[in-house]
Amino acid sequence: MSESTEPAGPGGLTTGEVARRLGVAPTTVRTWDQRYGLGPDRHTGGRHRRWTPADVARLERMCALTATGIPPAEAARLARETPAPASAPAAPPSVLPRRAPAPQAAPASRAGSGLRLGDARQECKGIARAALRLDAAALDRLLLDAIREHGLVAAWTEVIVPTLQAVGRKWESSGERYVEVEHFLSWHVSGALRRAAPDTAPDRPGASVVLACVPGDNHTLALEVLSAALAQRGIPVRMFGGALPVESLIAAVRRTGPAAVALWAQSRATASRPLAQHVAAMEWGVRGARRSPLVLTLGPGWSGRPAPGTARPHGLADAVQALEGLATR
Repeated sequence: MSESTEPAGPGGLTTGEVARRLGVAPTTVRTWDQRYGLGPDRHTGGRHRRWTPADVARLERMCALTATGIPPAEAARLARETPAPASAPAAPPSVLPRRAPAPQAAPASRAGSGLRLGDARQECKGIARAALRLDAAALDRLLLDAIREHGLVAAWTEVIVPTLQAVGRKWESSGERYVEVEHFLSWHVSGALRRAAPDTAPDRPGASVVLACVPGDNHTLALEVLSAALAQRGIPVRMFGGALPVESLIAAVRRTGPAAVALWAQSRATASRPLAQHVAAMEWGVRGARRSPLVLTLGPGWSGRPAPGTARPHGLADAVQALEGLATR
């Protein structure tokens, strides 16, 4: 009898059902069982395998790890050793302060450019118009003026992000006619952030922060503003940018021994909970005084996908506050 034709029952899922849930072939599930010891904890009726929720969660960790480039044997070891979410430690409560619900947004208004800007600051309209005109000089001036007037964090949250979102909506609703505007604006925002940031702070053992996008993700702007905000506060930063391979991320953490690692994921497809938990479990230092980094999961990709043992700040200000407190201890 083949795995896919095993009768269903109350004792758990069959191998065929598990394979369909994971999106892999039943032979792959059987291979992981035989080669790496990732089989179910119990069998029923001789050859019939029955997979419990804990068994399936272990296979899900295996899938996520191999998808990020970790070799199957190493991924299997991590999948076996990583505790299930229900038993994993919670994020430190002091890192994620409770926040009141955000106020209801005001009805959207339209700027002269036709971009939906809602209740954003007046500066958004000027920046949007300069981006639509592809006016580089005006765009640079307006971005730097906003940063100088409001400060880096407020300018990002209240001026730059609403404008980026408005340009993105314009692109989505116009048949991709404004792709060049989005790229143009993103490039100049990146340049303004670099010009507004002070020189990189000198390294202090155990106080640096590693910033990186997860494998497969190249959305670096939010990490760039976080890097600039930390530099303003004298916190040493190691910025690795977009789509850092798993092996390179692990090597960077081992070499720098950071106080924290911030991982950005723009989409659920790239947000790997096993990877975040693996980094959070890394240790270094002498016996009796070993340390691990605090891992911050940043970006919309982590929404609804909490990684036990990591912290998820509510926006840029919370991330800066958490990292500033950690790095200055």
